[in-house]
Amino acid sequence: MKIEVSGITEGQPIPEKFAFGVFNADDHMSFGPNRNPEVAWDKVPEGTRSFAIVMFDPDVPSVADDVNQEGKVVSRDLPRVDFFHWLLVDIPADVRRIPEGEDSNGVMPKGKPAGAGAIGLRGVNNYTQFLAGNPDMAGIYAGYDGPCPPWNDELLHHYHIELYALDVASLGLSGEFDGVAVREAMKGHILASARVTGTYTLNPDLR
Repeated sequence: MKIEVSGITEGQPIPEKFAFGVFNADDHMSFGPNRNPEVAWDKVPEGTRSFAIVMFDPDVPSVADDVNQEGKVVSRDLPRVDFFHWLLVDIPADVRRIPEGEDSNGVMPKGKPAGAGAIGLRGVNNYTQFLAGNPDMAGIYAGYDGPCPPWNDELLHHYHIELYALDVASLGLSGEFDGVAVREAMKGHILASARVTGTYTLNPDLR
């Protein structure tokens, strides 16, 4: 199976139009255009009954105490965990493209609802937890929300956009399901997968 993510080249920086946060010299970070990239695919295996898209960042600090704190840095040696940015499942088997901006076009304070989207079923991404303590932003963030790594992180972040061809028409997920639930539901049903990885940072020393 072959995947193409328009505007994102393997191993290269992700364009700011796809980011939740963009570099701001005065305030470190401003909200970005937050558009989902176009994802297109072909060479689909026989027997495919649906697709799933998972985008995640494996470089997120496991401890957030120093994240975005003046006068501090997030050490590159800190253990890292997965942060899910995009969960889209039950994409019909005849679909071969998710258009740019179809699942996200701008930062939506308090998030976007889980459940049926324009194409497929949206899962809940980890901005739901990350923004839970911010009264202006707290809510359920489902579908796509793009990169916004800590501006004081010593580590360059990598963003994996993965496409899965599945042998079931539906993963049977509902409600506010998350990335862990998607991975568990896909077990034993993956016919093929493909991945594109881009990078992103808000740290001026790494840009």
